[in-house]
Amino acid sequence: MTDRPRVAYVLDPRFPGGTSSAVAEEIAAIRPLVRPEFHAVSSRMFSGQSLSPALAAACEAAGLDPVWDAPLIAADTVILHNPAFLKFDARLGRRIIARELIVVTHENFLRPGGAEGFDVAGCLDRIDRGALALRKTLAPVSAHNRATVTGWAARNGLRPGWSIAAEDWFNICDFPLLPPTGVPRDRRGRHSRPGFEKFPPRRVLDLCFPPDAEANVILGAEVLMAGEAPPLHWQLHPFRGLDLARYFEMIDFMVYFTAPTWQESFGRVLAEGIAAGKVVISDPATAAGFGGAVIAARPEEVDGIIAGFVAAPERYGMHVRAAQATLARFSADAFRSRFAAATGFAGGVAA
Repeated sequence: MTDRPRVAYVLDPRFPGGTSSAVAEEIAAIRPLVRPEFHAVSSRMFSGQSLSPALAAACEAAGLDPVWDAPLIAADTVILHNPAFLKFDARLGRRIIARELIVVTHENFLRPGGAEGFDVAGCLDRIDRGALALRKTLAPVSAHNRATVTGWAARNGLRPGWSIAAEDWFNICDFPLLPPTGVPRDRRGRHSRPGFEKFPPRRVLDLCFPPDAEANVILGAEVLMAGEAPPLHWQLHPFRGLDLARYFEMIDFMVYFTAPTWQESFGRVLAEGIAAGKVVISDPATAAGFGGAVIAARPEEVDGIIAGFVAAPERYGMHVRAAQATLARFSADAFRSRFAAATGFAGGVAA
């Protein structure tokens, strides 16, 4: 292992959703190529000092001891995930020294309508002032995320020394593939981390999860549970309040829309639904990242789509199997190839 390049991961590990899960998968995927290190940052975005469950499990499996708030991080390549964690901090709070610094842009730089997603310039400035690297690269996670990054850069410019990666730094989605049911029923669900931006207006939820559906299971529903009395035909569960395997046993269709001011940068939960053998329905912009595997629709079209699949079980099965085949492009093997090409680390040595 001593002759392998050192790669240091840097992030606030308390992110509850896709960021932590994505990094956990990455650590496992790149171990054959490099010597990974894990540097945890205590930003003002979260409280406490504990890793998300996914990251804790990944570090344990890799034999990594997370280093909290190191004043100096030095490695061949430093990979900083989700710069938005710095939006409440005045500075990076540590020194980074590397041949290359890769900043993976999980959060969209621009929201629908063109408003800035967070204090992008401030976060990048804090990283820039705290890092000494020969190359500094922004790595979008999807085509839509890339469009927001390039759009922001065209409007605001990038500091000298920064560039945008040519290929997407996609989420690894190497989930076990479960077969589709042979007899789909009108059982609907959605899951996400809690947050107002993750949920569409009530009228959209009413369209997607109506009283005549056999089941409406909503996981990560703290926002709905804290609001006005929810409809009796909704089964509401808090984030991590229901085992994912059990959740997927309860549904045949995953219906996922968000607030109109929010757009998923990747949509990892949709890939989870596909792998679990479900038909997944979402807005056109989110669905576009999955090459037809996710059905693009408007909320008012959901009832008709589900009724069509329930009436034609063989078509349900064909769609799920075709959708699962597309997940190969998000496999660990595909990511290792992309990682090796982006970093120049192939077979544990610098190319």
